[in-house]
Amino acid sequence: MNYEVQQFKSEFFKALAHPMRIRILELLSEGEKNVNELQAILGSEGSAVSQQLAVLRAKNVVNSVKEGTTVIYSLRDPLIKELLGVAKRIFDNHLVSAITMLENMRSGD
Repeated sequence: MNYEVQQFKSEFFKALAHPMRIRILELLSEGEKNVNELQAILGSEGSAVSQQLAVLRAKNVVNSVKEGTTVIYSLRDPLIKELLGVAKRIFDNHLVSAITMLENMRSGD
């Protein structure tokens, strides 16, 4: 059982291992969006956005629902928003530590 959980975690984090996919998830945590909306916000080509959405769909991170000719994307699990927030707090902690270290180095000169 442990192996299956570890495998799931590994695959899940692989799905997050791209800056555009993270940004897409951040945008989807604000609400549902279609490819055109994501493309406009990201300032990226539709094919690049579609490729990243395909990865997120394949890893079951996002849902897609077709409405006419438009596909609407949403987070599969609302906890992803919380996970992204925790990741940002971890980044902020590292940043604060790095700034403190630099300030200590400067004051030591």
